[in-house]
Amino acid sequence: MIDPLVILTHPLPQEWIVTLEGHVRLVVGTEGFPGVSPELLEYLPEAEGILSLLTARMDGRLLDLAPKLRVVSNMAVGVDNIDIPYCTVRGIPVGHTPSVLTDATADLTMAILLSAARRLPESARDAREGRWGIWSPTGWLGADLRGATLGIVGMGKIGRAVATRAYGFGLRLVYADPAQYPELDAAYSALRIPFDELLQTSDFVSLHCPLNESTRGLMDASALKMMKPSAILINAARGPVVDSVALVHALTEGWISAAALDVTDPEPLPATHPLFELENCLIVPHIGSATIGARRRMAEIACENLLAGLAGERLPHCFNPDCDDNKSGLPSR
Repeated sequence: MIDPLVILTHPLPQEWIVTLEGHVRLVVGTEGFPGVSPELLEYLPEAEGILSLLTARMDGRLLDLAPKLRVVSNMAVGVDNIDIPYCTVRGIPVGHTPSVLTDATADLTMAILLSAARRLPESARDAREGRWGIWSPTGWLGADLRGATLGIVGMGKIGRAVATRAYGFGLRLVYADPAQYPELDAAYSALRIPFDELLQTSDFVSLHCPLNESTRGLMDASALKMMKPSAILINAARGPVVDSVALVHALTEGWISAAALDVTDPEPLPATHPLFELENCLIVPHIGSATIGARRRMAEIACENLLAGLAGERLPHCFNPDCDDNKSGLPSR
């Protein structure tokens, strides 16, 4: 019996995907290519599984080239790179990797919040470039955390992990989310309030909502203008949640004080983008889950999802469980 052909869109360390050995024939894409590299296209007609990274767009047009496809396993929590309705109608389960990167992303959120609040990139650069003179009472003044208000937009697992950490710094917690979390309200005196009120009253606004049609462009010009001029925006969700053009105006015209971004739109952000020119904008290259343990476990879970799908079993972490109702259906295109 011939092992099923699987496309891995980008190289991963062998020790992360060791469970695939002896079970699949693996074809690997090009390192650093932003999407599905062209040399993989010839393998799609025979591919029974795809293990994808978030940067590889899996739209219906591409998936149409893979008539034998039985599973798509995404090495990410989010699946906004995948045409979920198409996969569901075709009966293709889509795996993702929830929970495993919660702590790493929450830690990173606090790191960039603190860095922006205390102006660490700017002060470190000034020290390195010889602008560190005698101690000055007014030099590199930053924002206080204790007693300030942190507004969390999207109180999922990562948002709740951020709340736990922020409480230890003495921040007052408010959040905007479709659901109420009584346990947070009780443990951390968190208060669920309307989105507009959160923007108007928070000293820090941290985004942790999923990317969908209701959140795309959520932080547009009107939303940014609602924030305090002294407020700092943190985005560790998805880049398109923030309107990049509006953010440039917000930072240059004083609508807000600063921004700290782990994700951008577009991504990667071109080196010539005006956001990179602003001292009050900290940008890191989507490293929320970039710890050794988190990234390895993400790959391992992606492999578990892949192998389950190839075996015709329910995925341990399936984003579209309703796909099982459509095994015989093919979308009309």
